[in-house]
Amino acid sequence: MSVSEHLMPPPQTERTEPTEADIAAFKEQLGRPPRGLRAIAHRCPCGQPDVVETAPRLEDGTPFPTLYYLTCPRAASAIGTLEANGVMKEMTERLAEDPELAEKYRAAHEDYIERRDAIEVLQGFPSAGGMPDRVKCLHVLVGHSLAAGPGVNPLGDEALAMLPPWWRKGPCVAPCGDTAEGEADTAGNEGGRTA
Repeated sequence: MSVSEHLMPPPQTERTEPTEADIAAFKEQLGRPPRGLRAIAHRCPCGQPDVVETAPRLEDGTPFPTLYYLTCPRAASAIGTLEANGVMKEMTERLAEDPELAEKYRAAHEDYIERRDAIEVLQGFPSAGGMPDRVKCLHVLVGHSLAAGPGVNPLGDEALAMLPPWWRKGPCVAPCGDTAEGEADTAGNEGGRTA
């Protein structure tokens, strides 16, 4: 794999309503049924969901401020390696030293809140991932970058560019459903992965 292949993020995809196959894939990815699932916010190049959009409140009324939730276990594992290697600490330090980066990251925070508030306002709840002042969870930032597209979350974009192409080994879970004309019919993670 060349360096340019390593730094090539997955293509942007459209937000779609979840199908039964998507829900089955989610169950396989996380080992349990989805909670608060609203949409598939991004699809891995393998066709499976890799980021879902969740409701700001779960079915029982519990606030869930993580709008974009990373579900792909391969991507999550690669991001976990970045976190273990100190990338979050380094990014947080850069926020304190680089006013331009801090301004862009604050804009990412505002974008996240605006998107979540368009569904339901969670008064007094932060965005996610440590935004706007620190980096607490790269899973959330990468999920935001995948769902919103490049240029919205600068640190999510950076983390995404550091990841190996997790989709090259094929789907992280068994494809669900049939394929039609070559496209799969099947298709953040913050803290304890509770979506």
